[in-house]
Amino acid sequence: MIRYNAIQEIMNHITNELIICNIGFPCKELYQIKDREENFYMLGSMGLCSSIGLGIALSNPNKKVISIDGDGSILMNLATLVTIKNQNPKNYILIILDNGAYGSTGNQETYAKNTDLLKIIKSIGYKNAYEYEEIDFKKLLEKDYNEPVIIRYKIEPGNSKSPVIPLSPEEIKNRFMEKI
Repeated sequence: MIRYNAIQEIMNHITNELIICNIGFPCKELYQIKDREENFYMLGSMGLCSSIGLGIALSNPNKKVISIDGDGSILMNLATLVTIKNQNPKNYILIILDNGAYGSTGNQETYAKNTDLLKIIKSIGYKNAYEYEEIDFKKLLEKDYNEPVIIRYKIEPGNSKSPVIPLSPEEIKNRFMEKI
């Protein structure tokens, strides 16, 4: 399964959660699959999707916040995993789409192929750390947790032919801010 299909699978279960999406192709794919005002398309700042999601989760404790991030971005900012754990937002779900590649810059390999991201996550102390294939995502969304949830979704490299998002960064920000 490639990222487009993984995002489609995730979005099949989304109702009113706030979504923060990683840069480049993932944003374009999410826009094509299910554009919503509750989606924040992060057009830049590689490595910061999980951090932006954390800030939104902390400032909106009564709303579930989901960051859809990539393995390359997580590897670029591993400190975010420790920060998320210590801030402990109970309404935050981080999904790491692990395709072992920097998809938006030409599918160069990441070190995720030689690194067990879930093992790193569990070593930080996360109790709610899962492989996507081993959970029922719909049921997971229905539950309340005492700490953040992190999910690694192992996928194959590959980009869709999704078009450029026809919204300016200001439009993306403003419509998202109106929803939160």
